[in-house]
Amino acid sequence: MSSSPLNQFLKWEKEIPQQLFLRQPFNGQWKTWTYQQAGDEIRRIAFGLQSLGFPKGSNIALLSKNCAHWVMADLAIMMAGYVSVPMYATITASTISQILEHSESKLIIVGKLDDYSPQRQGIPANVVKLGISAYGIDEDHNWEQWVNQFEPTKEPHTWSSDDLMTIMYTSGTTGKPKGVMHTVSAFDATITDGAAELGVQQHPTVFSYLPMSHIAERMGIEMMTIYLGGNFSFPETLESFPKNLADTQPTHFFAVPRIWAKFQEKILEKLPQKKLNTLLSIPLVSTLIKNKIKKGLGLSRANQIFSGAAPISVELLKWFDSIGVRILQAYGMTEDCVYAHFNRPDNNQHGTVGLPLSRLQVKIADNGEVRVKCPGLTTGYYKEPEMTKELFDEEGFLKTGDQGEISSDGFLTLTGRVKDLFKTDKGKYIAPAPIEMRILSNTDLEQVCVVGMGVPQPIALVVLSPSGKTKTKEQLIHNLSKALEEINPGLESHEQVEKMVIMKHDWTVENNLLTPTLKVKRNEVEKIHLPYYPKWYNTEGKVVWE
Repeated sequence: MSSSPLNQFLKWEKEIPQQLFLRQPFNGQWKTWTYQQAGDEIRRIAFGLQSLGFPKGSNIALLSKNCAHWVMADLAIMMAGYVSVPMYATITASTISQILEHSESKLIIVGKLDDYSPQRQGIPANVVKLGISAYGIDEDHNWEQWVNQFEPTKEPHTWSSDDLMTIMYTSGTTGKPKGVMHTVSAFDATITDGAAELGVQQHPTVFSYLPMSHIAERMGIEMMTIYLGGNFSFPETLESFPKNLADTQPTHFFAVPRIWAKFQEKILEKLPQKKLNTLLSIPLVSTLIKNKIKKGLGLSRANQIFSGAAPISVELLKWFDSIGVRILQAYGMTEDCVYAHFNRPDNNQHGTVGLPLSRLQVKIADNGEVRVKCPGLTTGYYKEPEMTKELFDEEGFLKTGDQGEISSDGFLTLTGRVKDLFKTDKGKYIAPAPIEMRILSNTDLEQVCVVGMGVPQPIALVVLSPSGKTKTKEQLIHNLSKALEEINPGLESHEQVEKMVIMKHDWTVENNLLTPTLKVKRNEVEKIHLPYYPKWYNTEGKVVWE
């Protein structure tokens, strides 16, 4: 019988009631909950949910940025015997209504958001709303009122290992969101095996800021912390993020490549590379500098530091190594519940996504696709039997959509996406991901999308980084042309990038060109820019402006 996240929480509530569980900043002050205090609040909310009389196993949605109430809401939904449907805090009203209607959610818990009023219009009239006043959300049903009004439930729901526990709608780099169904046993297997094999210590301290509606944060941060009896802290705002992180000094930290690039940029603003090199070359000073940088970032106690959700360049990994921050790259999907590949603290190979967990079977299909089978596999897409059938091959392996190669010692290197391959005018196939990785090692650039349909050679659409935006046109032409001169000789002749096209506008989550985990939505970028490729291709010079 597998355990469940709820059982694990109840165990710690009983064993360490006075230990810190949640820290949430309000107006610069930390509000805290012990396991006992949070348990009491969760039980009252669970009672409130049950009092509405929904059938067991009903779907309950959750729309909020990460905060103390996100974790309590998730546990209250479990305690009441319902299925959670977490949603990205940044999604539009139309996506909200799409997900709520498709999932037939009975109720939505609305927490910390940047601007609720336009999103509220996407909630169908028949969905009950529970608002949290602490974040200025006032609805007919109120979290704080429930906490005062209801008794704590005495009978937490008992979960079986094959019960459906959550439906996680993917952020959709490829179109409309799909609801990935996960049972209790998938969560349990990933956390139990993952914690043991990666050597995660009990009672971790975590800082949670990447969307919890994304599988990486939900498993690696939320579930790992609940299972191991740890404590959570959250940022208050984007502006207070660095201070809140430094106040927390987590033992366990997870970021996406774009955040690592931002950290690097901030460090180099204060300590230019030349000066940093000099300081790092002096033995005694080197240790002091590394410790100071790590403390400033908030990573002085971090012994498990992961990067995932998108590829990270080897240059960036080596640069962080040089300042004493060892980043381990990992790779998993919503569909395999991140029962997946991880680099290990004692076995880390840059440029790879690491070794599989012990019960993960991996094979490379004829088309180069990575396929996996493990205890974390989804039972399928909610209400989409045809799509579910498509997801698995005849041996029951999940088709990841990623292409990769496995080394003789078992390390997996990802080489691109099966569907991202495109043909240039010359009829040659190009895999853009490895080329994009090389281009992104240039600190003047924040995002890149290598394209080439309808032109003879690939071109790179690029978005400037904050430091790139401070440079003159002449400097950019010089720097980026030089970058192409360095990159192209290492590529096959048909892969060599002919131009860089600097975009007028940033690609953001708001304009639908990035997913909530900051991956470029290739389809959307192509949709807008495809007609201009020939014009840009035929413009003079290696660097052109949109």
